Amino acid sequence: MKAIIPIFHHDTTKSLYLQLYEYLKNSITKGEITEGEKLPSLRSLSKELSLSLTTITSAYQQLEVEGYIQSKPQSGYYVRHIPFLENTPQQKPDAEKKENISTVFSTENLNLSDSSFTQPSFQYDLSCFDFTKWKKCMAQVFTEHADLLMFESDPQGEPALRSELCRYLYSSRGVISMPSQVVIGAGTQQITGYLSLLLRKYGINHVAVEEPGYLPVQNIFRDRGFAVTPIPVNESGISIERLPANIRTAAYISPNNQFPTGAVTPVGHRYQLLGWALKNDSFLIEDDYDSELRYTGKPIPAMKSLDTDERVIYLGSFSSTLFPSIKISYMVLPEPLARIFHQIKNDYMQTCSKAEQLTLAIFMARGLYQINIKKLRNLYAQKLQRLLTAVSKYGSGFITPVNTASGINVTIQLHSKKAPEEIQRSAASLGIRVLPVKLKDAAVTQNDNIFILYYNCIPLDEIDANIRNLIQIWKH
Repeated sequence: MKAIIPIFHHDTTKSLYLQLYEYLKNSITKGEITEGEKLPSLRSLSKELSLSLTTITSAYQQLEVEGYIQSKPQSGYYVRHIPFLENTPQQKPDAEKKENISTVFSTENLNLSDSSFTQPSFQYDLSCFDFTKWKKCMAQVFTEHADLLMFESDPQGEPALRSELCRYLYSSRGVISMPSQVVIGAGTQQITGYLSLLLRKYGINHVAVEEPGYLPVQNIFRDRGFAVTPIPVNESGISIERLPANIRTAAYISPNNQFPTGAVTPVGHRYQLLGWALKNDSFLIEDDYDSELRYTGKPIPAMKSLDTDERVIYLGSFSSTLFPSIKISYMVLPEPLARIFHQIKNDYMQTCSKAEQLTLAIFMARGLYQINIKKLRNLYAQKLQRLLTAVSKYGSGFITPVNTASGINVTIQLHSKKAPEEIQRSAASLGIRVLPVKLKDAAVTQNDNIFILYYNCIPLDEIDANIRNLIQIWKH
């Protein structure tokens, strides 16, 4: 095995565990550390590199969750098999796109003028977002760029926001894209509507979805006349062997935080999915919802960052990282679909507020969105811990948490004879959002109910009391 001799840079804000993680990851992907090789033990590498045991553990854990290595009990860590696309050269990222990330999309070049064209009862924690800073950005739009608001918005979305999105996705998710590939929409329904039209024009009439999975999107595709096939989910995500063969298909997946199981697709499985898409002239629709809100280690890179053959459609939204009513979603199209979109986009109108798009562009250019993400990670990690503590204190043996790694909710298994509708209704009476999950072929009894419990909106200091009261209601 190649000697592990990373060069650490102490004059950077990047932590030592991330530098070690990136060094080992690059060594594995380049084949310098090969499949099946055993990595040094935590303690031996800690001693060899003069790093803390916590630093080594954190680096190994990040590699493990992304699927580069696996832990074998009483043995150690080993490099996993990673099936890179066979007979397909691993292309380097498009040089022009990469150059534009650092130049065209710089904050100094933000050009807002560059344009060619019944309340729910659930509580909301106002500390989750700094509305004062948002108000200042919006004020700038109205005072300095009011003339832009007298014209219709670009059907594709405001160029300033699309540019900022490209810059952000490159730095945070590893996605290299151009503004011409980005489409802005007023929420999931509009984005999915656009996507349905593009897939039809490409010749795709079939969509494969995760089972269990996100039902609203499944229903949208079904309502638009697509044949929808549920594909079972396992610990690695969607089952590749169950995906259609020799049929053009769009597979809707959430590889970084599968909803509702929380499964993370390992890197080897991701390359197999990319191989399936290329072989079958199909696309992967990557829903990267909540991927930035991961509470252990660093956020997992998007599958789109591995895509060298334009086979991944990347979907994102701001509803959980800003505030729900913002209703700004987006997708990054592979080049074949982007070309189709540009042929038809002028037949449609943009329904997403132009003022909010421009406000968000300024918010991102000032670095305020990135600051907000860090704040949310810290706040939601605290909320999650308090929720788990309360569940253990008041609901031991009654509630079993299932997915607790990321996102704004937690999956729970509730051992109760009450009907799911009653459980959901009683939670709503306390202002807590709870949604039932139907799991086909799940190994649960008739007295076991699976639910998604949203804890993000509950104020931090009220979580213990809220969960205690909720459990008391559910038990009686």
